[in-house]
Amino acid sequence: MRDAGGAEDGAAGLRLAVRFLRADATLPRYATEGAAGLDLAAALDAPVEIPPGGHALVGTGIAIHLPPGTEGQVRPRSGLAARHAVTVLNAPGTIDEDYRGEVRVILINHGAEPFRIETGDRIAQLVVQPVLRVRVEPTTDEAPATERGTGGFGSTGGFGGSR
Repeated sequence: MRDAGGAEDGAAGLRLAVRFLRADATLPRYATEGAAGLDLAAALDAPVEIPPGGHALVGTGIAIHLPPGTEGQVRPRSGLAARHAVTVLNAPGTIDEDYRGEVRVILINHGAEPFRIETGDRIAQLVVQPVLRVRVEPTTDEAPATERGTGGFGSTGGFGGSR
């Protein structure tokens, strides 16, 4: 059975509680049956224009209560990136389980034209994921050797015919 957000009760039966902070806020929803992310929409006092090379912190007018043991990942919308070169600056942004403030999205305009955002515009996606917490233990032991070793930052190849 589907709820108002278009989600089906999954095997885990997880629910995302959404509190409206503004009357013009939009309930996050899955755009399609197979969508991984819930669309987040802007809720603004006035339109926001992001100049080329600029960024803006855009409110959604909602606060969420994530299920225990999860995080919210704020991810870009591919259409905004493809059509306007606008993306989430700190992708994915992380919403911790215990955060209770307004969900806001940092957008950056990599395009050549100013980008205007109005209330109701879908600006990002929210993907809810499980979180594994680890016990942090100091050590003086070397990590076991691997084929990769200490190589990073493109060391496995794929650029310009290398490796």
